[in-house]
Amino acid sequence: MHKNNKQSGVLLIAAAAVLILSSQTPLDLLKDNTGKSRINSAVQRELRILNSEFSYNMNPHTANYSSEAQILTGLFEGLFSYDPYSLEALPAVAESYKLSRDKKTWTFTLRSNAKFSNNDSISAQSVYDSWIRLLSPAAQAPFASLLDCIEGVEEYRTGKGTVENVGIKVSGPQTLVVKLQNPTEHFPKILCHHAFSVVHKDASVYSGAYSLFSLHETEIILKKNNNYWDSGNVALPSIRLILSDDLEENTFLYNTGSIDWACDAVNAGKIIDKNSVVVSTQFGTEYLFFKSHRAPWNSDTARNALLYAVPWEELRSGSIVPADTLLVQLRGYPDIAGLNDQDIDEAKRLLEEAEIPLEQRKITCAVPDNSYIIKQMELLKTAWEQIGVTLEIQKTPTNRYLQSIQGWDADVFTYTWIGDFADPLAFLELFRSNSSLNETQWVNNAYDKLLSEASQMSDSEQRYNKLAEAETLLLDQAVIIPVSHPVSFNVIDRNLIGGWYDNALDIHPLKYLYFNETKPIQGLVLASK
Repeated sequence: MHKNNKQSGVLLIAAAAVLILSSQTPLDLLKDNTGKSRINSAVQRELRILNSEFSYNMNPHTANYSSEAQILTGLFEGLFSYDPYSLEALPAVAESYKLSRDKKTWTFTLRSNAKFSNNDSISAQSVYDSWIRLLSPAAQAPFASLLDCIEGVEEYRTGKGTVENVGIKVSGPQTLVVKLQNPTEHFPKILCHHAFSVVHKDASVYSGAYSLFSLHETEIILKKNNNYWDSGNVALPSIRLILSDDLEENTFLYNTGSIDWACDAVNAGKIIDKNSVVVSTQFGTEYLFFKSHRAPWNSDTARNALLYAVPWEELRSGSIVPADTLLVQLRGYPDIAGLNDQDIDEAKRLLEEAEIPLEQRKITCAVPDNSYIIKQMELLKTAWEQIGVTLEIQKTPTNRYLQSIQGWDADVFTYTWIGDFADPLAFLELFRSNSSLNETQWVNNAYDKLLSEASQMSDSEQRYNKLAEAETLLLDQAVIIPVSHPVSFNVIDRNLIGGWYDNALDIHPLKYLYFNETKPIQGLVLASK
């Protein structure tokens, strides 16, 4: 889904002091067992969320960070949106859809009362216009290739085809027809992503439950969008995001009730109510990757030589959840052999087999100026020196790192990716040759063929087996060095705030949040700063 811009170093320091929690209750958003609304309108007020400092991009077509994705769940909406508990696709702007017998044609019927924040109607043409702008070759939108399952999309977005041949058509004011190349069971899950929201040509107009009221370096304010089709079930009048990296001040603000939900940037060890600290494994992976077109490391033999020299256990020693494969284990997905073997003799043999001249046995690693990552690089530097490879570390400020990758003339980069939907393709798409997400620039026809074959399978088990073959090939080709599966970190009183559920994507759609009527905890004494 998204590059992770949260402060992992803070979490690693505090992890030992937190309580590991998981979702325990079924989804029952707005009504109790008697059918009565559980939302008391009298206690609703502005929700105050704390996040670390960051320069937020509010354009859903180009935003690609986890923190941006969270805010965009409130500002924009597409045909589907995430269920806050299960992460399944819920009908949103689309009221219903029909699927053809061959499962390749999807006909969507939009809600007749769907409107933008300026009261303009949201029509099938609105969806069409939004998607075509996203897919335009000039847009270079990072998530555009996720729609390559639609006829003609890959050709159009890469400048090799025309918009007329794209399989997205308007057949009526509220009817959109989409023709896929192959049956794609997870298509609604893809459409939950903010990139495929309905976007007005006026950037100050929104399709979601909230509108952007103000945007500053230290504060973002959202106001309820009364023209939203489901505004009657949106409880909060406004949401204020406070942006700060001051751990001690932020912790004090949460402990004293000035913050309702801290997404990061607090000292977990000093949180008074330990039950409000929520830490869980995300559907994501931290890994290093090679820009595999750069000689001499464009050879899988040379890359494997480096991987055999990696001290895996030490590399992952700082990880809460170590990773030896790309994917987090999904139910029904086959177990595959991970990267764990260190063999210096085999590393030296492969390096000789790759026939790399001594003067070319140099590698450049590009990293953010972050002590956690630099420690990893120093470890690899020592390890690779054992086989005669010299490593140079190049650094840039953390807030500029991810934007710098594409133009950086280096060999190895660090990355953390959070999946967009609970499917292997959310990760494997990053390495497809023509993917708009392929930062590695790795091209492998056999890998692409495996993904293509998987896309044509309607049987879930067979599809997963084929995708597992693709992941195995990726690991065998030594394109990545998996390190860990990141954990999400939130501090929130779920007795106070309803509609918030712990989930693997750490996505909490803002439209479902509301305040419960609660009583103060007896005997609780607030800590001073």
